Amino acid sequence: MKYLLTILFFILSYNPALSDENLKNFINDNSSLIIKSSSKTVDKILKNLDGYEGEAVTRFLTLWKEKKLNYEKKTKKIILVLKNNSNSFDVLDIFLETKISQLPKKDFKKIKPNSGVRAKISSALVRFQIFSKDQEKRLNSIKTLEKKILPEHLSLLRNAVRFEKNKILMKRLQRLLQLAILQYSLSENEKIKILDELSGNTSIETRAALSKILRTSKITVTNDLDDLKNLNVARIIFPEISSKNDYGETVPTGFFINKNPELSIFKAHEIAEIFGYVNKRVNLEKVKEILESNIKDGQIFDVDLKEFDNKSKRIEVYNKFALQNNIEIYKSKSELKNILSKFYFYTTYKEKSKKVTDRAKQILRSINLKVNFYRYLDLFIDGLSLASIYFLGAIGLAITFGVMRVINMAHGEFIMIGAYTGYVVQLYIPNHTLSLVIAFPLAFMITFFAGIIMERLVIRYLYKNPLDTLLATFGISIALQQIAKNIFGTQARPLTSPSWLDGSLIINDDLSISYIRIAIFILGILFFLLLLFVIKKTRFGLETRSVTQNPIMASSMGINTEKINMLTFGFGSGIAGIAGVAIGLFSKVTSELGSEYIVQSFMTVVVGGVGSIWGTLAGASLIGFLQKIIEWFNPSNTLAAQTYMIIFIILFIQFRPRGLVALKGRATND
Repeated sequence: MKYLLTILFFILSYNPALSDENLKNFINDNSSLIIKSSSKTVDKILKNLDGYEGEAVTRFLTLWKEKKLNYEKKTKKIILVLKNNSNSFDVLDIFLETKISQLPKKDFKKIKPNSGVRAKISSALVRFQIFSKDQEKRLNSIKTLEKKILPEHLSLLRNAVRFEKNKILMKRLQRLLQLAILQYSLSENEKIKILDELSGNTSIETRAALSKILRTSKITVTNDLDDLKNLNVARIIFPEISSKNDYGETVPTGFFINKNPELSIFKAHEIAEIFGYVNKRVNLEKVKEILESNIKDGQIFDVDLKEFDNKSKRIEVYNKFALQNNIEIYKSKSELKNILSKFYFYTTYKEKSKKVTDRAKQILRSINLKVNFYRYLDLFIDGLSLASIYFLGAIGLAITFGVMRVINMAHGEFIMIGAYTGYVVQLYIPNHTLSLVIAFPLAFMITFFAGIIMERLVIRYLYKNPLDTLLATFGISIALQQIAKNIFGTQARPLTSPSWLDGSLIINDDLSISYIRIAIFILGILFFLLLLFVIKKTRFGLETRSVTQNPIMASSMGINTEKINMLTFGFGSGIAGIAGVAIGLFSKVTSELGSEYIVQSFMTVVVGGVGSIWGTLAGASLIGFLQKIIEWFNPSNTLAAQTYMIIFIILFIQFRPRGLVALKGRATND
C-alpha cells in the first residue's frame, strides 16, 4: 500500500511544463555538444535523455534531425526561430512555440547535424516514439526499426508489444520482436521457439532473418580436428575442390554443381601463413626479382642467361640459391597442395548454438522448397497468360488461313482496328466497364464488315492462287497502317481497363497474379467455348466444316460456297477485332500493334494445325509456355528467346508438317 501511494504521489505531482523546463536546461547546458555534434559526441547527449518526458524529447530530437534548430552566437543558447514581417526573426520556445524575443539574422546560426548524427538521432527517436500516445509517431518508430534493429532494441520491443493496443501495429511489432530475438537473444530455447513459429512463412523478411542466423565467419585453419569440438562448425573447406551452398555447408564442385571452388590453393596458403603454420610463399615475380638482381657478366650464379628462357631452369637455379642461403624455396602448386593437405580449413556459424543453426537450416530448406514451387507456379501462370494472348490473336487467323487457305497478312491490322475501336468508344463513354461492354460487339461488327468488304473486293478473285493473297493482303496491311496513322497519329493511344482489373491477386511475396492476366485467360476460355459451339452446334458451323473438308461435294449438296467463304472470312476478321480490344488493354495501341502479333499468330496456327480450333489452342499453349521457359533461363535477352522459338518451329515443322492436330479435308489435299 505504501508503494502504491508513493507511485500515485509521483503521478499526481508530475508537471509536464516542469519536465520541459528541465529538458530545456539540459539542452542549453550541453549546447556546445549539440552545435558541433559528430557521430562520436552525439552519444553523450542521447544517453542522458531517458529521464525526461517522452513527447518533449521526441520534439527536440525531431527538430534537431530535421535541421530546424538554431543557436545564439553570443550565448550559445539553443533556440527556434520564425521569420516575422519585419527584417528580424521571432525567437520561439522550443516546446511551447510561444514568442520569447526577437533577433536579427546576424545574431544566430542554424545547427546542421551531418548524416551520421542524424542516423543516430533517428535510432534514439525510436525509444521515445514507440511509446507515444500519437499512433503516427509509433508507426514511424516501427518503420525505423524495420530498416535496422540494434541489440538495445530487444528489450524495447518486448515492452512495446506488451503495451501496444492497435492490432495492426501489434502485428508488426511482434514480427520485429521475432527478428530481434533471432539476432540478439542469448536464450537458445527462445530462439528455437521463434524459429518454430516462423516455420512455413515464406516472406522475404523471414528468409533474410534465417539467412542471418546462418552467416559464417572468415575462413580459419587448424592442424588438429580436436580444436573444432566445441565450435559450431559450418563447413570443412577443401581447397580447389569444394564450394558452399546457401546454408553455409560444403558442397563439391563439378558438372552438376556449377560453382567455382571457394578456396584456391594460393589463398589457402595465405591463410595458413597468417595463422603461422607455413612460411611466406615465394611467387614467380619474387623469383624473377632475385634472379635479375644477381645478373653479372651475362650470367646468373655461373649459369648463362640464355638458359633462363626455360621456366623450369629459372626455378631450379633459384631453389639452389635459396637452399644455399637458407631462404624459402619456390614450391609448385602440387607441392603446396601436398603441404596444405595436413591442415583443416573451416568456417563457423556466428550463431554459437548448433541446435539453433540446425533448426534454421531445416526450416529454410522447407521454405525454399515452397518458394521454388511458387516460382515454378508463377512461370506456369505466365506461360498460361501468354498462351491466352497468342490464342486470342491467332484464332481468327486459324479460320481464314486454316479453313479458306487464304494467307491474310492484314489479320494483324484487324486486331489494330479492334483496339482503336475500344479507344474511340472510351472517348465518348468514360465508364470503362460500360465502354468495354459496348466495344467488344462493336469491334466485332466493324471488323466483320471490313473482312466481308475485303473478301468481296480482293480475296474471292485469288482463291486459286494462295500466294497471291499474301501479296495482296500485305499491300492492304500497309494501307490500313497508314490510314490509322493519318487518323490517330503515331503516338500510342490509351485503352484503359476498368478499375476492378487494376492491381494483382497477391498469394505471397513470390506469387502474384495481375487481374488483367486473369481476365485475358477467362476471355480466352470464353472464346474457345464460343467457337466450339459455333463450329459444332450451328448450321453455319456445319456448312463451314463441309466446305472445309470437300468444297465440291458441299456445293453439290446445295451449299452456297461463295457465301460461306465470305461469312467465314468476315467471322475470322470479327474475332480478330474482339481480340484487338482485349490485347489493347495491356499493350500500346498504335498503328503497328497488329504487326507485333501477326508472326506469332501464323506460328501458332502452323504449329497447332491449320483449320483446327483444338490445334490453335495446342499451338498457342506450346509456343506460350516454351517462350516463357526460354525467357526464364535467359531473362535479360528476349530477342534470344524469340530466335530460339523460330529455330524450334522450323525443326518442329520438319518432323510434323501438318501440326499438332492435323485436319482432314482441303488442307490435306493441298
